[in-house]
Amino acid sequence: MPDGQIPSPNGPGVAGDGKAVYSVVVLDFGSQYTQLIARRVREIGVHSTLLPGDATADRIFSAGAGAVILSGGPQSVTQAGAPRCPPGFLDRCAASGVPVLGVCYGMQLMVDEMGGEVRPACEGGAEYGRMEVEASEEAVLFAGEGCSGRQTVWMSHGDEVVRLPKGFAPVGTSDQGVIVAMEDSKRRLFGLQYHPEVMHSEKGEATLKHFLMGICGLKPNWSMQNVLENKLRQIDMQVGPDAHAICALSGGVDSAVAAVLVHKVLGKRLHCVFVDHGLLRYKERERVCEMFSKHLHLSVTTMDRSKEMLARLAGVKDPEAKRKAIGAEFIKAFQDFRDDLEQRQGIKPEFLTQGTLYPDVIESCPPPGTERTHSHTIKSHHNVGGLPEDLQFQLIEPLKELFKDEVRQLGRLLGVPEEFIRRHPFPGPGLAVRILGDVTIENRLDELREGDQRTHSHVIALRAVTSMDGMTADWYPFEPKFLQTVSSRICNKVRGVNRVVYDVTSKPPGTIEWE
Repeated sequence: MPDGQIPSPNGPGVAGDGKAVYSVVVLDFGSQYTQLIARRVREIGVHSTLLPGDATADRIFSAGAGAVILSGGPQSVTQAGAPRCPPGFLDRCAASGVPVLGVCYGMQLMVDEMGGEVRPACEGGAEYGRMEVEASEEAVLFAGEGCSGRQTVWMSHGDEVVRLPKGFAPVGTSDQGVIVAMEDSKRRLFGLQYHPEVMHSEKGEATLKHFLMGICGLKPNWSMQNVLENKLRQIDMQVGPDAHAICALSGGVDSAVAAVLVHKVLGKRLHCVFVDHGLLRYKERERVCEMFSKHLHLSVTTMDRSKEMLARLAGVKDPEAKRKAIGAEFIKAFQDFRDDLEQRQGIKPEFLTQGTLYPDVIESCPPPGTERTHSHTIKSHHNVGGLPEDLQFQLIEPLKELFKDEVRQLGRLLGVPEEFIRRHPFPGPGLAVRILGDVTIENRLDELREGDQRTHSHVIALRAVTSMDGMTADWYPFEPKFLQTVSSRICNKVRGVNRVVYDVTSKPPGTIEWE
């Protein structure tokens, strides 16, 4: 087997030099950041496997576990019915020499399982967002380069550890005096109260890398080239040699990369369609069609469904209801496109390709029956939670386990032009999710697009964020002079607007869009 072999379901794989290739098993207890942990592990160059938190110990070890990470989660270990590890699992890991890192809920679970004490934080004691902490220079967990010392981290917890289990030592504290890191170095059990996987934890990646390489002794065995080769094989196996597929193109990087990826396998059996739903940005349709033709060289059919979409949204104010209505109308358009292909060319595509990303999936919280049994819904994306039950298509979603920056990496490997790779993100439901309340052309959509006189009616909220992966984001600190200029221009040129505000909320607790 070549170096970089993915571990088999029955144990570790074997590298070209004959050494075992182990995986990091991430146990999912429902955090919206769980897949981000797995993604960070892959970014460091180590293969990761995501399993439900209540997976059996045998299943976890058969996945070739060279290390285990316990994810965060929305539950409290102090509540009855909170998710747990398999009985005796942590002791088995310690006895087998498999290091374990508990993150947030995972740390609290480790403390509770091994005889320590966790309590709800007293009033004002809960910690959310950026916090300053001190990581001990003497700790094994922070012995790697650039890991120890004072640092900014990302917190999201309402409980706190008040007594550590026997054998554990506190190796990190917050300015509020809360234990934020612990270790039992002899048994190689470690815990972090904060989230090292998010970009806002400034030394988080260094700490994860030290845990994987320095403590666990794992070697790089994973790359985006592996992802590309695996995705091509999966698409070929799913669709087969004869079936056709429709690809829903939005003009963004996600659907463009998905289209190019599937096209490499299906060729002319892929039929791309761009739906103008009437909720696009100013002259978006013209720009997108030009880019498809000029840069991707894909055959694309454009459908104008603006009247149907606005009719479906009439009187709909709730954001969740909007997304479901938009998802249903999109599918109706794809069904009509399929019927037209069948009538004109005798082709009836069985598959629908979407540029769904993992943030879409985990924020929509898949329904019962999936393995993410402990998750909470953040919002239903139109392409996940918004899909109707009578879909009539089999879905091809080759990007649904990837984050935005990974998709860009994959796109570059596929030769997708930078014009698509660097496009500014725009929500699939378009301007509908940027309107709070009714979606109408006369007094809402056009005001978001353009205007030439001043009246007094609505508030415009500006939101500019920085985000690498789509799961976390922070507001961009524009200079006050710039914001003043933008506010003045909007109020004087866009009719129906007399107030402009700038959103300085991070994600979480906010979302990218105002919903």
